[in-house]
Amino acid sequence: MRSFTQTVLAVALAAGSMAALAFPTKPVTIVVPYAAGGSTDVLARVLAEALTRDLGQQVIVENAGGAGGTIGTARVARAQNDGHTLLLHNMGIATAPALYSKLSFDVKKDLEPVALAGDVPMILVRNKRFAPATLGDLIKQMKAEPGTVKFAHAGIGATSHLCAMLINQTLGTTVTMVPYRGTGPALQDLIAGNVDVTCDQPVATGPHIQAGMLKAYAMATKERLGTMPDVPTFSEAGMSGFELAVWHGLYAPKGTPAAVIERLNKAARVAFGEPALVKRFTDMGVVIPQGERLKPEALRQHTAAEIQRWDPVIKAAGAKAE
Repeated sequence: MRSFTQTVLAVALAAGSMAALAFPTKPVTIVVPYAAGGSTDVLARVLAEALTRDLGQQVIVENAGGAGGTIGTARVARAQNDGHTLLLHNMGIATAPALYSKLSFDVKKDLEPVALAGDVPMILVRNKRFAPATLGDLIKQMKAEPGTVKFAHAGIGATSHLCAMLINQTLGTTVTMVPYRGTGPALQDLIAGNVDVTCDQPVATGPHIQAGMLKAYAMATKERLGTMPDVPTFSEAGMSGFELAVWHGLYAPKGTPAAVIERLNKAARVAFGEPALVKRFTDMGVVIPQGERLKPEALRQHTAAEIQRWDPVIKAAGAKAE
């Protein structure tokens, strides 16, 4: 005879399987914890189109920016755990524990990993009227006149802020940090000439570079990007070994049934195999995860490792957010 515990477990597993069969029963919302127009937002909208086709329900993107991505993340952590509310975040999710002394969520405990959603290299760009024309020229000014370069970023803990901190630490100098509520507003001010430089993903900066509205200094990759062959790497431009790629992850609220997570992961795998998505991601410089890296457990382990990686960097920079 079955024990009471075995019976309860069997009922729970059956309920989870039924939930997966029924899922999704309504539109799915992907919360992007940044303002519209940024790199994570653009990536989310391309992914949402592909997920819609496999899930059979509309997948929409909703922006909930502010506080370095923690506002949108907290919203998903508190959402109903039925798989209909998801979070697409970047590596900024791994910096929040070190940056914020008080968070209303625990990155490791309150979110359920679904799948890695792409790696994107960072690119350093300037407004076209800013005098230093090359990375070497910029480095000379930063060292000769610390604090004079106005470095725009998308908020404390955003990828552009992390890139700025790493550049400062690598060069042993300082810049004037100018925070915004997201990449979109930061790029608008950069194009207008109100700030000097920013370091962000080609997903957002690429179209402005191609239109001649921004000028590129260097790409934080080992080799030049095929879609932007004229942009040198940091090593080629004068900062040997400087590399930084931004990873993105899809998460659900903790407690989402395992069968629903599995269904969402399957949809992500199908999406990443679509020729149309592959082309759009490739054109934007996004590297799609393959094989084992697409499993939910891979994202869980990667998130934990990144929290460990960034903690000493942030503490050394003395960066804090409230």
